[in-house]
Amino acid sequence: MTHFPQGFKVERMRTQGACAEEPIEIDYCIGGTGPALLLLHGFPQTKAIWHKVAGPLSEHFTLVMPDLRGYGASSKPNGSKDHASYSKRAMAQDQVDLMRGLGFERFGLVGHDRGARVSHRLAKDHAKAVSRMMLLDISPTLTMYENTTQAFATSYWHWFFLIQREPVPETLIGANPEFWIKQHMGSRFAGLDIFAPDVWQEYLKGAKDPACVHAMCEDYRASASIDLEHDKEDLKRGVKLEMPLHVHWGSKGVIERCFSPLADWRAISNAQVTGNALDCGHYIPEEMPLELVESILTFFGS
Repeated sequence: MTHFPQGFKVERMRTQGACAEEPIEIDYCIGGTGPALLLLHGFPQTKAIWHKVAGPLSEHFTLVMPDLRGYGASSKPNGSKDHASYSKRAMAQDQVDLMRGLGFERFGLVGHDRGARVSHRLAKDHAKAVSRMMLLDISPTLTMYENTTQAFATSYWHWFFLIQREPVPETLIGANPEFWIKQHMGSRFAGLDIFAPDVWQEYLKGAKDPACVHAMCEDYRASASIDLEHDKEDLKRGVKLEMPLHVHWGSKGVIERCFSPLADWRAISNAQVTGNALDCGHYIPEEMPLELVESILTFFGS
C-alpha cells in the first residue's frame, strides 16, 4: 500500500455480513497511536482518499480507514431485491463489527460523501459507540431528496442515473468506464489534478470492475429506497443524533448552492452542531487536507 506513510498496515476482517447471503470481509488500513478515529470514504473512491491526512493525524489518533462494503478491496455482495444488502444500516454494521473486532467499543467518526451517509446511520443505530462525528459535504439524504430542485438534479444527475433498474447504469458505465469516471470526478470544481496518480489508478480500477460498479449502483438504489424508509422511521419515532456533530462542505460545491447544511443537520440532532464551508469543492480530504487535519484536531481533540 503505497498511499499511506510507513507504519500503516493493510488487513482484512470478516464481519457478521448483515443482510448479505455470504460473509463480508472489510479491507482496512490501520496506523497511528491514541484514541480511535474511524474514517469512511465516499463514491466512487476508496480508503485512499485519506492518504494526505493520515500522516499528521496518526500522531494523535489510531486511524482505521476501511473500504466500504462494495468498494475497493472489500467484499462486493450481490444486491438484494429490496437493496437491503447495501442499506446504510448494513454498511454501518460492517464498520461497528470492524471496530469492535479491533477492540474499539467507542470511537470518533469522520465520513465523506457516501461514507458520511453510512456514518449518519451508524450514529443513529449505534449512538453509544460514537463519541463525536464529522461529516463532509452532505446534507441528510431524506432532506436532499425531499428538496430536489432542477439545479440539484442537474448537478447531481448521477443520483438519479445510478438508481435506475439493473443493468441499465451498469451497462452504460461498463461501455467506457474511464470516460465515465473522468467525466464524473473531473467535472467538479477542482478537476482531476488533485488526485495523486497512484490513487487515481485505484479509483479507475473500481470503475473498471463490474462487481464494484454494480455495488455502487446498489449503494445509490438503497439510498433512494430502504434508506429513506429508515430515515422516515427515525422521524416518526423522534430518533435524533445524540453526539456533537461538526460539518464541512465545499463553498464551490452543490451542497453550498442547493442546501443549508447547518440547519439541515440541526433539524435532526439533539446535540450541538457546528461547522462551516471550506474554500474548495466536493473532495475535501484531497483538496484541503491541511485545513481538514486542523479541524479534526480541534474538534476531536489532539
